[in-house]
Parts: sequence; C-alpha cells; structure tokens
Amino acid sequence: MAVRYIADLHFDYGDIIAYDDRPFDSVEMMNEAMIKAWNGVVSAGDETWILGDFCSGDGARWRELLSRLNGKKRLIIGNHDDPGAVKAAADLFEETAEYREIEDEGRHVVLCHYPIISFHNHYFGWYHLYGHVHTGYEHNVTENGKRLLRQLYVRDDVCRMANVGAMLPCMNYAPKTLDELIKGGTI
Repeated sequence: MAVRYIADLHFDYGDIIAYDDRPFDSVEMMNEAMIKAWNGVVSAGDETWILGDFCSGDGARWRELLSRLNGKKRLIIGNHDDPGAVKAAADLFEETAEYREIEDEGRHVVLCHYPIISFHNHYFGWYHLYGHVHTGYEHNVTENGKRLLRQLYVRDDVCRMANVGAMLPCMNYAPKTLDELIKGGTI
C-alpha cells in the first residue's frame, strides 16, 4: 500500500483550464485525463490524500467522480470545496478534515490546503504538503519564504514543504508518494 498526495484537481471547473494554463480543450477532456492519470498510479490498496479543491460539482457529481478513482481517499477541505458536496460524499472518504498531522513511513507530515511557512516542527525535519497557491504570485511568495527560512537556519532539514497542486509539472495530474516528491526534488 502506498500513500499518495495531490491538491487542486478542480474537476468540472472550466475556468481553471485558462487560469492554470492546463493543456486541455474542454472540462470533459481535463476530467478524463485526470482520472486516467490518477488510476494509472493509484491501486485499490493505496491511500490518497486530496489536499483540497477537489470538484466544483454538487454532491452527486462528487460521488460519481470519487467512484471512478482507485484507492482509498481522504480529504483535506479546500476553499473551493462546497460543504454540502463534502457532506453528501463523506461516506466515500476514509476521513475529511481541514488540517491533519500524519506519519508516512516514520516521517511526520503536516497536511493543509493552505501553505504554512512556520508549520509545526518545520525546523525539526517534518514535512508540509499543501495546495491552494497554484503556480502564480502566491506560489512564488511561498517558495521565497521557504528559501529564506532555509538560509536563516542553514540546514537542509528545515522547511521541507511542497505544493502538490495537480497542475505542477512535478505532479502532472497524478498523485505522488512522499518518496517521489523527495526524489524528484519537489521538497
């Protein structure tokens, strides 16, 4: 069983194609490509943390999409996740939360939809995975904050954090394991 992470899928949200410069001609094409990418790496026994902004549809649409995605799913609620839709699909998630601290193969991971520069134990080698900032100005500000903290503490184990937004080249619309994120240089 692998534990995987992804944020900002934004199923059924047409405006996100232009906003993120996603390589899709339509919402339907984007949805199908993301389902294919997900199911290409996630097996039935895997667990995937969705770090917010899953879908723009209603509860029935959430249920339909979740039923097409392999593995066990856990949701960290994002600002675009409608509370009614989350509630209607809650039984299809192992859990839903706004923030969670977990262990992944002995490593501590802070999960939140939003980036937290001074996350719990950021100077003791913990990891932080998030979304929300896509690839724009807020992403750049977050990356700059991370760089400044690493310079301040002069250690590689400080501020290990990564944007796991689906649209990022390192994610390519597919959930990744912590090892993949570390080995790929994302963290």
